[in-house]
Amino acid sequence: MFQYLVPFLLLAVPTLALPAPGACTTLPENIDFTTNPALPNPFAFLDGTPVVTPEQWACRREEIGQLFQRFELGTLPPRPEQVFGSFSNGVLTVNATEAGKSISFTVPITPPKNLTLAGKGPFPAVIAVGGASVPIPSDVALINFNNNDIALQNDQSSRGVGKFFTLYGSNHSAGALIAWTWGIGRIIDVLETTPGHNIDVKRLGVTGCSRNGKGAYVAGAFEERIALTLVQESGSGGAGCWRISDDMLNKQNITTQTASEIVQENVWFSPNFNPFVNEVTVLPFDHHMLAGLVAPRGLLVIDNTGIDWLGPESVWGCQTTGHLIYEALGIPSSMGITQEGNHDHCALPADEAPDVSAFISRFLKGQNVNTTVFDTDGPNNVGFVPSTYINWNVPKLH
Repeated sequence: MFQYLVPFLLLAVPTLALPAPGACTTLPENIDFTTNPALPNPFAFLDGTPVVTPEQWACRREEIGQLFQRFELGTLPPRPEQVFGSFSNGVLTVNATEAGKSISFTVPITPPKNLTLAGKGPFPAVIAVGGASVPIPSDVALINFNNNDIALQNDQSSRGVGKFFTLYGSNHSAGALIAWTWGIGRIIDVLETTPGHNIDVKRLGVTGCSRNGKGAYVAGAFEERIALTLVQESGSGGAGCWRISDDMLNKQNITTQTASEIVQENVWFSPNFNPFVNEVTVLPFDHHMLAGLVAPRGLLVIDNTGIDWLGPESVWGCQTTGHLIYEALGIPSSMGITQEGNHDHCALPADEAPDVSAFISRFLKGQNVNTTVFDTDGPNNVGFVPSTYINWNVPKLH
């Protein structure tokens, strides 16, 4: 297995200062969509100004988040006018009201399986988007999130269907991924204000696999209260970059999922994304920048080199590029990437389980463990050539 070791840090994860309201500029109304086959530079603003300080990175990060919302994911609404709930018999009930409309949904909370912990807590927890397919330690609680209840994802007919759209209207710009992120935010709101669940809201993770892995990545990117994001086999539109996936299909004849296919399959993305799916090289962002939205919080990307549809080269290239942001921030071991083939989709190989355990131990339990995870079993970096996609330098932002 190819390995590239980055410095191991046992220090507490630094907090990235969020910009004060009004400190950063908003996106201009008109944006120049210039063709760029390389992965866009995360360390330069839209106007070309380089990012050379932590303060500038905070504003560039804000700009990246705005780009994703306007042109791919749809707008993430703020907390509704009213959010309240209750906890009873292992079930958390979430109620939300906005502009005279109300919804309610529930999530079951499974306490830690370690019986010796009875009467103790509060405990860290992992929010599982559509269920968990990574091992959850016996001293960590599990929150199962029925994301389809919030935004349906059967096929194209699912557009605007779900409780999110009951509240905000079926014509809201949000695709399913950003709607799920909103739902996770409301779960956390109620966890913060409701007694009895015994969950430590400062130690929350999120996970999901395949389409739900896309959702977990977006949730980790946009919900600041998530301490750890575990992305499993999410493919294009998740950990894969649109540009690299297109090149895999069009230049290498590898049957992999691309933007033009994905928008015909389902409603994960905003309708605002449709005009770009046949010319993704004009987008001023790509999915390596999702890592920058998660940073400096914990992130582990798990992938499968044995399934071309997932775009192994795209994921490895995209996320090793995203890892450069963690390196710039001086926290390389806060993001891990692992790829292994010869197993079924969403079936975690036994030798990758320790990687998951290490990230949970560090970011949800506060333990000093080694989270240097940067490996693939694909030959020659699964075909990824950095010089083809990276034509910019990495600054030191710490």
